[in-house]
Amino acid sequence: MRVAVFGGSGMVGGGVLRECLEDPRVSGVLSVGRRPSGLDDTKLDELVVEDLFDLSPHRGRFEGLDACLYCLGVSSAGLSESAYRRITYDLTCAVLEVVSAASPGLTVCFVSGQGSDSTGTSRTMWARVKGEAENEVLARYGPAYVFRPGLIQPLKGVRSRTPLYQVPLVLLGPVLPLLRRLFPKYVTSTVLVARAMLNAAADGYGKSVLETDDINRLGGATGSATSGA
Repeated sequence: MRVAVFGGSGMVGGGVLRECLEDPRVSGVLSVGRRPSGLDDTKLDELVVEDLFDLSPHRGRFEGLDACLYCLGVSSAGLSESAYRRITYDLTCAVLEVVSAASPGLTVCFVSGQGSDSTGTSRTMWARVKGEAENEVLARYGPAYVFRPGLIQPLKGVRSRTPLYQVPLVLLGPVLPLLRRLFPKYVTSTVLVARAMLNAAADGYGKSVLETDDINRLGGATGSATSGA
Protein backbone atom coordinates (compact mmCIF):
# COMPACT_ATOMS: atom_id res chain seq x y z
CA MET A 1 0.00 0.00 0.00
CA ARG A 2 0.96 3.62 -0.51
CA VAL A 3 -0.60 5.78 2.19
CA ALA A 4 -0.88 9.42 3.22
CA VAL A 5 -0.79 10.33 6.91
CA PHE A 6 -2.16 13.70 7.99
CA GLY A 7 -1.02 14.93 11.39
CA GLY A 8 2.19 12.92 11.70
CA SER A 9 3.75 15.44 14.10
CA GLY A 10 0.95 14.91 16.66
CA MET A 11 0.54 12.13 19.21
CA VAL A 12 -1.91 9.90 17.35
CA GLY A 13 -0.58 10.76 13.92
CA GLY A 14 2.98 10.23 15.11
CA GLY A 15 2.07 6.76 16.29
CA VAL A 16 0.34 6.01 13.00
CA LEU A 17 3.29 7.29 10.99
CA ARG A 18 5.74 5.10 12.90
CA GLU A 19 3.65 1.97 12.38
CA CYS A 20 3.31 2.73 8.67
CA LEU A 21 7.07 2.93 8.33
CA GLU A 22 7.47 -0.42 10.14
CA ASP A 23 4.67 -2.27 8.33
CA PRO A 24 5.92 -4.40 5.41
CA ARG A 25 2.58 -3.96 3.63
CA VAL A 26 3.28 -0.23 3.25
CA SER A 27 5.59 0.61 0.36
CA GLY A 28 5.54 4.38 0.76
CA VAL A 29 4.24 7.04 3.15
CA LEU A 30 3.40 10.65 2.37
CA SER A 31 3.33 12.59 5.64
CA VAL A 32 1.40 15.86 5.36
CA GLY A 33 1.25 18.61 7.96
CA ARG A 34 2.21 22.11 8.99
CA ARG A 35 5.50 20.93 10.51
CA PRO A 36 7.97 18.11 9.78
CA SER A 37 7.51 14.80 11.58
CA GLY A 38 11.16 14.66 12.64
CA LEU A 39 11.50 11.11 11.29
CA ASP A 40 13.89 9.85 8.64
CA ASP A 41 13.12 6.72 6.61
CA THR A 42 13.53 5.55 3.04
CA LYS A 43 9.75 5.00 2.82
CA LEU A 44 8.96 8.52 3.99
CA ASP A 45 8.06 11.47 1.78
CA GLU A 46 7.08 14.67 3.59
CA LEU A 47 4.91 17.55 2.45
CA VAL A 48 4.99 20.54 4.79
CA VAL A 49 2.19 22.98 3.98
CA GLU A 50 1.42 26.15 5.89
CA ASP A 51 -2.20 26.32 4.71
CA LEU A 52 -3.77 22.87 4.65
CA PHE A 53 -7.00 24.40 3.35
CA ASP A 54 -5.28 24.90 0.01
CA LEU A 55 -3.77 21.60 -1.11
CA SER A 56 -4.76 22.00 -4.75
CA PRO A 57 -1.26 23.14 -5.85
CA HIS A 58 0.05 19.82 -4.48
CA ARG A 59 -2.62 17.60 -6.03
CA GLY A 60 -0.08 15.55 -7.95
CA ARG A 61 1.53 14.39 -4.70
CA PHE A 62 -1.69 12.62 -3.78
CA GLU A 63 -2.03 10.52 -6.90
CA GLY A 64 -1.63 6.75 -6.62
CA LEU A 65 -2.59 6.49 -2.95
CA ASP A 66 -4.34 3.43 -1.54
CA ALA A 67 -5.30 4.98 1.80
CA CYS A 68 -5.54 8.28 3.64
CA LEU A 69 -5.02 8.03 7.42
CA TYR A 70 -6.43 11.29 8.74
CA CYS A 71 -5.22 12.14 12.25
CA LEU A 72 -5.46 15.93 12.29
CA GLY A 73 -7.32 17.37 15.23
CA VAL A 74 -7.36 19.91 18.00
CA SER A 75 -8.70 20.15 21.54
CA SER A 76 -11.96 22.06 21.85
CA ALA A 77 -10.80 23.64 25.12
CA GLY A 78 -10.99 27.41 24.87
CA LEU A 79 -12.37 27.41 21.33
CA SER A 80 -15.68 28.74 20.12
CA GLU A 81 -17.89 26.36 18.17
CA SER A 82 -17.12 28.16 14.92
CA ALA A 83 -13.36 27.94 15.49
CA TYR A 84 -13.54 24.27 16.44
CA ARG A 85 -15.80 23.50 13.47
CA ARG A 86 -13.37 25.17 11.05
CA ILE A 87 -10.59 22.77 12.06
CA THR A 88 -12.64 19.64 12.77
CA TYR A 89 -15.22 19.78 9.98
CA ASP A 90 -14.22 22.34 7.35
CA LEU A 91 -10.55 21.34 7.18
CA THR A 92 -11.40 17.63 7.02
CA CYS A 93 -13.68 18.22 4.04
CA ALA A 94 -11.18 20.51 2.29
CA VAL A 95 -8.36 17.99 2.62
CA LEU A 96 -10.32 14.89 1.67
CA GLU A 97 -11.85 16.62 -1.34
CA VAL A 98 -8.40 17.07 -2.89
CA VAL A 99 -6.98 13.72 -1.81
CA SER A 100 -9.96 11.63 -2.92
CA ALA A 101 -10.12 13.41 -6.28
CA ALA A 102 -6.44 12.68 -6.89
CA SER A 103 -6.79 9.00 -5.88
CA PRO A 104 -10.37 7.87 -6.55
CA GLY A 105 -11.40 4.84 -4.52
CA LEU A 106 -8.76 5.18 -1.81
CA THR A 107 -9.71 4.09 1.71
CA VAL A 108 -10.19 6.89 4.25
CA CYS A 109 -9.49 6.23 7.94
CA PHE A 110 -10.64 9.15 10.08
CA VAL A 111 -9.65 9.53 13.74
CA SER A 112 -12.54 10.90 15.78
CA GLY A 113 -13.03 10.37 19.52
CA GLN A 114 -14.98 8.31 22.01
CA GLY A 115 -18.25 10.06 22.82
CA SER A 116 -18.69 11.66 19.40
CA ASP A 117 -22.34 12.07 18.49
CA SER A 118 -23.37 11.38 14.91
CA THR A 119 -27.05 12.11 15.62
CA GLY A 120 -26.45 15.86 15.95
CA THR A 121 -28.45 16.05 19.17
CA SER A 122 -25.68 16.23 21.76
CA ARG A 123 -25.46 19.30 23.97
CA THR A 124 -21.69 18.83 24.04
CA MET A 125 -20.23 21.01 21.32
CA TRP A 126 -17.18 18.94 20.43
CA ALA A 127 -19.15 15.68 20.29
CA ARG A 128 -21.73 17.18 17.96
CA VAL A 129 -19.16 18.73 15.60
CA LYS A 130 -17.06 15.54 15.55
CA GLY A 131 -20.20 13.58 14.74
CA GLU A 132 -20.99 15.87 11.82
CA ALA A 133 -17.46 15.37 10.48
CA GLU A 134 -17.86 11.60 10.84
CA ASN A 135 -21.12 11.66 8.89
CA GLU A 136 -19.56 13.70 6.11
CA VAL A 137 -16.57 11.36 5.82
CA LEU A 138 -18.75 8.25 5.66
CA ALA A 139 -21.22 9.79 3.20
CA ARG A 140 -18.80 11.36 0.72
CA TYR A 141 -15.62 9.33 0.77
CA GLY A 142 -15.39 5.61 0.52
CA PRO A 143 -14.59 3.10 1.54
CA ALA A 144 -14.27 4.97 4.83
CA TYR A 145 -13.86 4.09 8.49
CA VAL A 146 -14.26 6.24 11.60
CA PHE A 147 -12.12 5.48 14.66
CA ARG A 148 -13.32 6.57 18.10
CA PRO A 149 -10.48 5.94 20.57
CA GLY A 150 -10.92 6.67 24.26
CA LEU A 151 -7.89 7.20 26.50
CA ILE A 152 -4.78 6.59 24.39
CA GLN A 153 -1.51 5.31 25.83
CA PRO A 154 1.39 6.83 23.84
CA LEU A 155 4.08 4.32 22.88
CA LYS A 156 7.37 4.28 20.96
CA GLY A 157 8.39 7.77 22.03
CA VAL A 158 5.33 9.71 20.82
CA ARG A 159 4.03 12.54 22.99
CA SER A 160 1.13 14.93 23.00
CA ARG A 161 2.04 18.57 22.42
CA THR A 162 -1.09 19.57 24.37
CA PRO A 163 -0.27 19.95 28.10
CA LEU A 164 -3.92 19.24 28.95
CA TYR A 165 -3.35 15.70 27.64
CA GLN A 166 0.37 15.14 28.17
CA VAL A 167 0.48 15.88 31.91
CA PRO A 168 -2.23 13.32 32.85
CA LEU A 169 -0.65 10.79 30.49
CA VAL A 170 2.69 11.17 32.28
CA LEU A 171 1.02 10.79 35.68
CA LEU A 172 -0.97 7.75 34.57
CA GLY A 173 1.93 6.25 32.65
CA PRO A 174 2.79 3.43 35.08
CA VAL A 175 -0.80 2.16 35.27
CA LEU A 176 -1.92 2.69 31.66
CA PRO A 177 -0.94 -0.83 30.52
CA LEU A 178 -3.05 -2.30 33.34
CA LEU A 179 -5.97 0.03 32.61
CA ARG A 180 -5.84 -0.97 28.96
CA ARG A 181 -6.22 -4.62 29.89
CA LEU A 182 -8.91 -4.06 32.51
CA PHE A 183 -10.95 -1.57 30.47
CA PRO A 184 -10.52 -2.39 26.75
CA LYS A 185 -13.71 -0.46 25.95
CA TYR A 186 -12.14 2.77 27.15
CA VAL A 187 -8.35 2.55 26.89
CA THR A 188 -6.14 1.85 23.87
CA SER A 189 -2.65 2.81 22.63
CA THR A 190 -1.13 4.69 19.73
CA VAL A 191 0.20 1.37 18.38
CA LEU A 192 -3.20 -0.30 18.46
CA VAL A 193 -4.92 2.67 16.83
CA ALA A 194 -2.30 2.68 14.08
CA ARG A 195 -2.46 -1.06 13.47
CA ALA A 196 -6.25 -0.99 13.41
CA MET A 197 -6.21 1.77 10.79
CA LEU A 198 -3.71 -0.09 8.64
CA ASN A 199 -5.64 -3.35 8.95
CA ALA A 200 -8.88 -1.63 7.97
CA ALA A 201 -7.17 0.03 5.02
CA ALA A 202 -5.67 -3.27 3.87
CA ASP A 203 -8.49 -5.73 4.54
CA GLY A 204 -11.60 -3.76 5.52
CA TYR A 205 -13.74 -4.24 8.61
CA GLY A 206 -17.32 -5.25 9.28
CA LYS A 207 -18.23 -1.89 10.85
CA SER A 208 -17.70 1.62 9.53
CA VAL A 209 -17.55 3.18 13.01
CA LEU A 210 -15.02 1.58 15.34
CA GLU A 211 -15.27 2.17 19.07
CA THR A 212 -12.31 1.58 21.39
CA ASP A 213 -12.92 -2.15 21.83
CA ASP A 214 -13.16 -2.55 18.04
CA ILE A 215 -9.86 -0.69 17.70
CA ASN A 216 -8.18 -2.96 20.24
CA ARG A 217 -9.58 -6.05 18.57
CA LEU A 218 -8.65 -5.03 15.04
CA GLY A 219 -5.28 -3.70 16.15
CA GLY A 220 -4.46 -7.02 17.83
CA ALA A 221 -4.66 -6.24 21.53
CA THR A 222 -2.03 -8.73 22.66
CA GLY A 223 1.40 -8.52 24.18
CA SER A 224 2.78 -6.05 26.69
CA ALA A 225 3.51 -2.35 26.54
CA THR A 226 7.20 -3.13 26.33
CA SER A 227 6.61 -5.18 23.20
CA GLY A 228 4.96 -2.18 21.56
CA ALA A 229 1.35 -3.34 21.79
